[in-house]
Amino acid sequence: MTSITQGAAAEGHAGELAVAVARAHGVETMFTLSGAHVFPMYDGAVKASEQDRPMRLLDVRHEQTAAFAAEATGKLTRVPGLAVLTAGPGVTNGVSALAQARFAGSPMVVVGGRAPANRWGSGSLQEIDHVPLVAPVTKLARTLPTAGDVLGGMHEAFTAARSSHRGPAFVDVPMDEFFGSASGEVPAAGEGRGAEPDSDAIERIAGLLARASRPVLILGTDVWADRAEEAAHRFVVTLRVPAITNGMGRGVVPGGDPLLVTKARGAALNGADLVVVVGTPLDFRLGYGIFGGKDGGSTAQVVHIADAEDQVSRHAQLADSVAGDLTAVFDGLLAAVERGPKPDWSGWLSSLQDTVAAASARDAELLGAEADPVHPARIYGELVPRLASDAVVIGDGGDFVSFAGKYVEPRQPGCWLDPGPYGCLGAGLGAAIAARIARPSSQVVLLLGDGAAGFSLMDVDTLVRHNLPVVMVMGNNSAWGLEKGPMQMLYGYDVVADLAPRTAYDQVVKALGGAGETVTDPRQIGAALDRAFASGVPYLVNVITDVDAAYPRNTFGI
Repeated sequence: MTSITQGAAAEGHAGELAVAVARAHGVETMFTLSGAHVFPMYDGAVKASEQDRPMRLLDVRHEQTAAFAAEATGKLTRVPGLAVLTAGPGVTNGVSALAQARFAGSPMVVVGGRAPANRWGSGSLQEIDHVPLVAPVTKLARTLPTAGDVLGGMHEAFTAARSSHRGPAFVDVPMDEFFGSASGEVPAAGEGRGAEPDSDAIERIAGLLARASRPVLILGTDVWADRAEEAAHRFVVTLRVPAITNGMGRGVVPGGDPLLVTKARGAALNGADLVVVVGTPLDFRLGYGIFGGKDGGSTAQVVHIADAEDQVSRHAQLADSVAGDLTAVFDGLLAAVERGPKPDWSGWLSSLQDTVAAASARDAELLGAEADPVHPARIYGELVPRLASDAVVIGDGGDFVSFAGKYVEPRQPGCWLDPGPYGCLGAGLGAAIAARIARPSSQVVLLLGDGAAGFSLMDVDTLVRHNLPVVMVMGNNSAWGLEKGPMQMLYGYDVVADLAPRTAYDQVVKALGGAGETVTDPRQIGAALDRAFASGVPYLVNVITDVDAAYPRNTFGI
């Protein structure tokens, strides 16, 4: 292969050409688990590195981890992550990550191996047509039938993944064609920006804001994904509008900022007369777009703003909506509002700030709880003060991670990873691998439930082999806590909700080459965390927690 410069001529086998396109789109790491169907991709990565165009090969212990690492890379870097999975079970093991990426709007490309075309239908190893399986959870899914189709087909996949609304794309290549050669030009990567928003809709929404007495702004993942975090922060600060954040929108308004009223979420959403939701779906996390209306009160008007037209809610009753490039939306709205009399929401904001202060005071008791067994909140009471402003915090769990959503307020955008609305467990180790690579100088903290750990803890071996230190903090209540409580509420009993008591998961981590310890005394959590951060290795702090200290929730996601 001669070059990976965009627009330059390239020739070589199909794996080299595929790597050339990935590099042209900014990919630096290939996540994979070794499989013969995709050997040409590995050779392409090695040759790229030999030509001073590095393509890191990061091999894992389960294909789901490779795919989740690619998904998290797309979230963190806003460049599509790349997972290369061998044919058959390699691809099907990655489907959950593809689905998570589709729901979360994460840009990623999965390249699958495929049984050879010249043997198709004869029963060769792992012969299955992947495309119908992955098409429902991807933006694009296709087979590239010949080596000559790889340059254009890979470019199409990366372009789809990085264009609004972002998401996963999938291609596979027959094994015999993967080893075949072709030539052509490396296509140029585009910007992937959204459409220009409708100016009339901007003016209408600005009018709704100007007339509102009690507005609330909700900022979601796509604000970060669309690179609109600066425009969003400018909008909030200039207009002094109360804001709530979720997903990767967390940190757009920094934790501790007086305009961030996430701790007063209930009062804000029940008392608002206008809720403007930007970059997140009106799903179960947001009451399906119905705010207020309790105790005979009026429901709020709702505006939905999305990065693409197909993301605007079709089920909610909307006062208005607009879609397009979110920076243009925020700046256009700000200019339109400022052309009129400046709204004064100071009284409303002050009341929500009082609610935030009261909630923080109540939280302090649990964050310092001396309970035995340990209350999960105490872990966050010790962890949060130890987090640097650029720490990347990853949630992989149910009940235990719900407490993280309440107590961890990132101080910068792009520093929070959770499964998003798909609610998939097992993403944590892949996300931790991706975060350590993407943010080599930052703290990386993986919050694990003991249930979630069972999906992927073996990939601590990957962290060790590739020298990727991560602090893992486990809330170990020996149960599927998110299910145990609701089942008891419904039936008065629970089944299939218990795990082995006090399992020494830290010993598993030690056996794989990392380090860790079990903590049962709340007064020892802080010192254990200090040892974890200082260790320089994958380190698990396994905290035995109270199974009866369940997170108080208002919805079960249905």
